[in-house]
Amino acid sequence: MKASLTTPGSILEETIHQVRDELGSDFEEITIERIVIGIFFTGVRLSNGSSGLACTPIKEIPEAVCCPSSARALPYPGKFVGRKAGYFLRDLASASPLRKAIGIAIINALSASCMKERNATGYSIEAGRDALDPIEFPEEGYVVVVGALVPVLKKLLARGRPFGILELDKETLKKEELPFFIPPERADDAVGNADMLIITGTTLLNNTLEPLLGLARPGATIIVVGPTASMLPDAFFRRGVTMLGGDLVTRADELLDTLAEGGSGYHFFGKSAEKTCITRLDTPV
Repeated sequence: MKASLTTPGSILEETIHQVRDELGSDFEEITIERIVIGIFFTGVRLSNGSSGLACTPIKEIPEAVCCPSSARALPYPGKFVGRKAGYFLRDLASASPLRKAIGIAIINALSASCMKERNATGYSIEAGRDALDPIEFPEEGYVVVVGALVPVLKKLLARGRPFGILELDKETLKKEELPFFIPPERADDAVGNADMLIITGTTLLNNTLEPLLGLARPGATIIVVGPTASMLPDAFFRRGVTMLGGDLVTRADELLDTLAEGGSGYHFFGKSAEKTCITRLDTPV
């Protein structure tokens, strides 16, 4: 792959440029109407009616230990509403984890606006479909899962064939999953030898997604999933991703109320948000 395609944060930067181009002059007028930074997810509603989600990166916020340091990490409480959405997309690749989560939620909302207006070219979109259900594993192939994606790990354990798990926090894995844990020193080889990669969208938050995609072998099936990856698919497909599984907010205020009360995906899927699946149909764009 080209070096520029593997630069951490480049997917976000490309997508920001893309939504800016597609929305045209409207982009500069879109503001924040409501934002909720929940325990599990961060959600926004924009002035153009679109809403978006992203994972709240609690484990990656060292500043969360006390009020003064957390205030430095996010100096906007009480000042979000009415600000231009584009303000929160500046220098996103190098932003703090929490600020980046807010920016990604905004990108996902703006992407939803773009998807309403564009005709899909080179890919198909299925609303209401979970990219992981059903999932067809390669019969004899090696699968690597990036992140503790519980539904996938259950299916792989039942499959009874070797697979690998890349996870920053080993403590999140269950006893039966630990034998499949890949230590950091073996990660590059494991990813490079995988016939299928299933990657959590939260890798967008810690700048690990592009390097992982750069290690993937040509022809590997690559699925990126999760609410954080609910954006325009083009930048992902240019890097070899096969399928993008995200979420579309259908009832913004109901969703944001749920997040404000500590809700997780189990509380809003099928109620105020639905899963979406975007599949690449041809060669990368």
